[in-house]
Amino acid sequence: MKYRILGNTGLKVSVLCLGTMNYGGKGFFGYMGDLSQDKVDEQVNTAMQAGVNFIDTANIYSEGLSEMMIGQAIKNLSIPRHHLVLATKVRGSMGKGENDRGLSKKHILHQIEGSLRRLGTDYIDLYQIHTADPLTPIEETIRTLDDLVRSGKIRYFGASNIPAWQLMKGLAYSQYNHLDRFASLQVNYSLDVRDIEREIVPVLQDQKVGMMVWSPLSGGLLTGKYTRGVQKEEGRLRSFPFPPFHEERAYDVLDVLIPMAEQKKVSVSQLALAWLLHRPVVSSVIIGATKLHQLQDNLKAVDVAFTPDELSLLNEISQLPVEYPGNVIEVMTMDRREGVDFLNA
Repeated sequence: MKYRILGNTGLKVSVLCLGTMNYGGKGFFGYMGDLSQDKVDEQVNTAMQAGVNFIDTANIYSEGLSEMMIGQAIKNLSIPRHHLVLATKVRGSMGKGENDRGLSKKHILHQIEGSLRRLGTDYIDLYQIHTADPLTPIEETIRTLDDLVRSGKIRYFGASNIPAWQLMKGLAYSQYNHLDRFASLQVNYSLDVRDIEREIVPVLQDQKVGMMVWSPLSGGLLTGKYTRGVQKEEGRLRSFPFPPFHEERAYDVLDVLIPMAEQKKVSVSQLALAWLLHRPVVSSVIIGATKLHQLQDNLKAVDVAFTPDELSLLNEISQLPVEYPGNVIEVMTMDRREGVDFLNA
């Protein structure tokens, strides 16, 4: 296993993070999977044996059952708590009351206690806002998270699924008020979905914020299991196609990945994950699996290497179309690039 520093912190996390959205199968998240406790224990043990020290969950996954099962697995396997980096999230609905959702101080302070209890721990390493809350000022949310850091109930806090402008607003508020800041942003990113490269990636690089990647295989589309024009079998991609993906672009990518995988004698999934691991902005890639052999296969992605030509080919086939303002900025900043004569370009 390999490890990277998470953003501008001193925290080392494994480049592969164990995703747990499919633990429990309760309520809405039954779409994602319904792993039982023995299967969860098996996955956690397999990941730990491979050197994974990072586990990601959320309070809303199976209505809290995912957190409970992770806590039980840690206990069943006698894993020392300080060996793990536990990440969970807050924002989604955890009840029918008016304040049972969102990012208000009231909701966050109530939910941190529930997550701590379910995970069976007295602190959470990375506490993330699951997405934006249009009703709560970002200032209230950050001050509450900063208070939790100071209290020792969380070590760091991060965000997930928010736009670049909102992340930057939060970072600026922290800086000018001498508060703790977002350590990471969790995003949807893959060879098929590179939208974040327009605005979010430049902010992360400039502000030294870590990136956690969710759905690196586009819900299974980049496993090589599906091909252009073939009816999808029963499963999540057919019954609940989430997250959003660019299907035709994915098939173009697969046209390159499949023969490359055969040549390198690795799986298509390993190549798709390895491409992300070769992106300098990525801190950790979240991998979730419904079957143990899928997890075991994905864990091997850390050993995949690319030649410069292979990386160039993958980057080219998956490249975003050029749009404004990027296309104009590219032309108008040529005079600031070394070796470019703007007047004669």
